[in-house]
Parts: sequence; structure tokens; C-alpha cells
Amino acid sequence: MSTSPGAAPIRVFVVDDHAVVREGYRRLLERERGIEVVGEAADAAQACARVVALAPDVVVMDISLPGVSGIEAMRRMLAHRPQLRVLMFSMHDDAVFCARALEAGALGYVSKSSAPEALVQAVYAVSRSEPYLSPDVARNMARRSSRAAGLEALTAREFEVLRLLVRGESLGRIAEKLGLSEKTVANHQSAVREKLGARDSLQLARLAEQLGLQA
Repeated sequence: MSTSPGAAPIRVFVVDDHAVVREGYRRLLERERGIEVVGEAADAAQACARVVALAPDVVVMDISLPGVSGIEAMRRMLAHRPQLRVLMFSMHDDAVFCARALEAGALGYVSKSSAPEALVQAVYAVSRSEPYLSPDVARNMARRSSRAAGLEALTAREFEVLRLLVRGESLGRIAEKLGLSEKTVANHQSAVREKLGARDSLQLARLAEQLGLQA
């Protein structure tokens, strides 16, 4: 698969916190004459700054990043460049993560267990503003679990706070990372517990683990 003769290559930016993984993405994508990898980043802060500077066509981004998630990073990127097309490429194939990513503005979602050609197909698809889900993710979306209903009731900010909480971050650190007051984060924490029916932090952590949020 390639772009039409004479067309400019699709300019792709890769975001993943593992250098070896980023190199693998680069080699895979640059085997395609219609794709050019123009940059990469290891975390959300680097990614946001470089994407604004480089203005790629497509961002391929992991969800699990140091600090804020790829979903939060995507929101910040789209605030600056609404026309940006984002493809999530994650170890999470759960419908909850995919739904959150798509709601936040992602055009595609591919699990890391997919065949390599799925990533290439996804880049071409989202570059044309066409949605793309890898087959395993599409199957999981079709049979969304009822146990995820509580998670789907969370707002985008509550979901991000929950993700950081179950990674062991303090309220103060979460407030710093998200640019919120500690009181606001505490209020989000209370809302999360109420919506998920968790009485305390231990119960919340157990539920998060069952839903795959601690990976």
C-alpha cells in the first residue's frame, strides 16, 4: 500500500516511552514509501511540544506514558491542532480504553498484539480521516462488558485521575501533572469512588486491576 504517484508522504510522529519500541515503529513504517517518520517523543510533554513544532499529519501514540496518559496528551495536541489525526497504539485491547480514546478524538486504535501490517494500514486509513480499529479491538468493542459501565460513567478528567491514582500517585502529584488544585483532584477522587461503588482506596485499586487499568 502506498500513496498515489507524486503525492507527498504521510508525515508521522511516534510517541512511546520505550526507545526500542519507537525504533521498531520507525523501521516498520519507513519501509513504506508513502510514509515518513518526522519525529518521536518519550512522554506527553515532549510529544506536545514537538508535534506543535513539526506539524505532522498523523501521531502514533501509546496510552501508557510517564506522567499523563496518551489520551490526555492527545487532548492537549488537538487543542492546538484540531486537524491533527491521532492513532492510538497500545497494549490495552480493552473496550474501555478504546472508547475513551475515540471519545477524546482519536481516529484509530490498534493493539500492540496486532500483526505489523495492521499498524501500517491504520496509518494510511487515519491519514485519510477514516476510522480504523484493529480486529481484536473491534471484537472487544462489539462485546463491551457490563462491568465497564461504571468506568464509562466517569468524565474524561475523572478517568485520568483514576489512572494516576492506581499507579500510586499522590493527590499533590496528580494536581501538579494535570494543572489542577489538590482540592479539585480530591473532589474527582470522591466522584470516582461514588461512581464505581468503591468504599476506599484498596477497593478502588482492586477494581482498577480487574479492569486492566494498572498495566
